[in-house]
Amino acid sequence: MKTTLILAAMLVLNAASSFAKITVGASLPDFASIASYVGGDNVEAFSIARSTSDPHSVEVLPTYMVRVARADIYLKVGLGLDQWADQIIEGARNSKLKIVDCSARVSVLEKPTRKVDASMGDVHPDGNPHYWLDPANGVLIAETIADALVLVDPEHAEAYRANLERFRSETEQKMSSWKLEADKIANHSILTYHSSWSYFARAFEFNIAAKIEPVPGIPPSASHLALLVNTIRKDKVRVVIQEPYFSDDGANYLARETGVSVTKLSPSCADVSPLHISRILIRYSRHLARCSR
Repeated sequence: MKTTLILAAMLVLNAASSFAKITVGASLPDFASIASYVGGDNVEAFSIARSTSDPHSVEVLPTYMVRVARADIYLKVGLGLDQWADQIIEGARNSKLKIVDCSARVSVLEKPTRKVDASMGDVHPDGNPHYWLDPANGVLIAETIADALVLVDPEHAEAYRANLERFRSETEQKMSSWKLEADKIANHSILTYHSSWSYFARAFEFNIAAKIEPVPGIPPSASHLALLVNTIRKDKVRVVIQEPYFSDDGANYLARETGVSVTKLSPSCADVSPLHISRILIRYSRHLARCSR
């Protein structure tokens, strides 16, 4: 009888194990969203930061360490953006955790061409880390995530690769509609507060005429704002993109002086559901089109 109970318990445990989902943690919701798509029913994804969080600086809480302690994979943005995640990973003490740098396949923009020093502000030595808003890079991120899932869970490798190809196909199909929305915007010259939008601008053929920050991490001076007023008038800029977590004093000043529209957009999607990242791209384009009229 005792042997029978032990065997039954082992069967139950094995069955539960076979249906256990792979837990994927990510620094940003965009990466968790892509992991949810590629992983499908076999994956449960979560994000540490929210869409309203400054991805450069996230407060490290013990609850984050607890969540990562239970994860199988952790997705880092890389390129020096989410260095705060290292403290979470270390505190999680999870020896089985696979750490993935999702920038591995990306062609990085704005790499410094000279030695980085204090005069350049909080510049990233490895280049601009805000690469996920180019849909082509979204596919590269998905490839990196799929590789990690196959390594950790080879039993479902075929499903992960199929989901990856479906993600690739859907992204390529949607690019035409995304570009169509972007083309409705009369003037493609914009101002941004930070360098969050460089990859988005390249993908949809926007020209970032200038940034409110004179250098990364440094608020604008009066003289820099005066230069921006001239740029807005010369280039007929109609829209300033302002991240919600940076001070909007400079943007509001420019609006008063020139009449330019200030639109607050987060570079990250709001939740981790599959393809949520793709839905925000068309929302951005439509929003910019309204503001530029």
